[in-house]
Amino acid sequence: MDAQKTALVTGGNKGLGLEICRQLAQNGYMVLLGSRDKGRGEEAAATLAQQGLDVRFIHIDMEDAASFDAAGAYIRQSLQGRLDVLVNNAGIALDWGYKADSVPMDMLRRTFETNFFALIDLTQRLLPFILRSPAGRIVNQSSVLGSLSLHNDPESGFEQLKAFAYNSSKTALNAFTIHLAQALSATPVKVNSAHPGDVRTDANKHGHIEVEEGAKTAVTLAMLPADGPSGGYFFHGDAIPW
Repeated sequence: MDAQKTALVTGGNKGLGLEICRQLAQNGYMVLLGSRDKGRGEEAAATLAQQGLDVRFIHIDMEDAASFDAAGAYIRQSLQGRLDVLVNNAGIALDWGYKADSVPMDMLRRTFETNFFALIDLTQRLLPFILRSPAGRIVNQSSVLGSLSLHNDPESGFEQLKAFAYNSSKTALNAFTIHLAQALSATPVKVNSAHPGDVRTDANKHGHIEVEEGAKTAVTLAMLPADGPSGGYFFHGDAIPW
């Protein structure tokens, strides 16, 4: 019998991250629900466990690299050193109202530290465990706002969506997706960027779709078959221009 597949989802205690945890667990995965807040993370994991889902809290703080090592130690000791899926969902958006000519440098640095540098650090530390999976999958939760092509298109409707720190951090994340996919091209690991859509969450109360729909792209990419794509940028199966 094949071992149960395992997944780690960062930023999993609410919103999109929580729904990604739910959907992966509903598909038979044992899910590590990553959260920086221990109380909220444990509560979220317990809520899903009460629904009969195999979900466990794990402490992941994108501002604390020691939590990355602790997560690695847990995977090594409790999961036989194998992780099948990493969904890099945690991220911040601080600079709505600022453009490239006005964004404060500390806000730009903090956004990149969480959305880009820490994400890469975590991924690199967990990669040895993902490489032990016969079908490892890495999903980077990006955004259509990371698309340079669409930002440069006057017909895209992005005129009022020029939050430079957030947008450019997702552009950089997309570059990581491409480079990592190419670096791992000789392995079974697939790496892709996901756009969840304009999801209605606590941080985006005017979104147009519910979290159940918004989680689907990341979940689909996490469960790709062997002949699925790698190094792509997708929303509901459709490629987004870089």
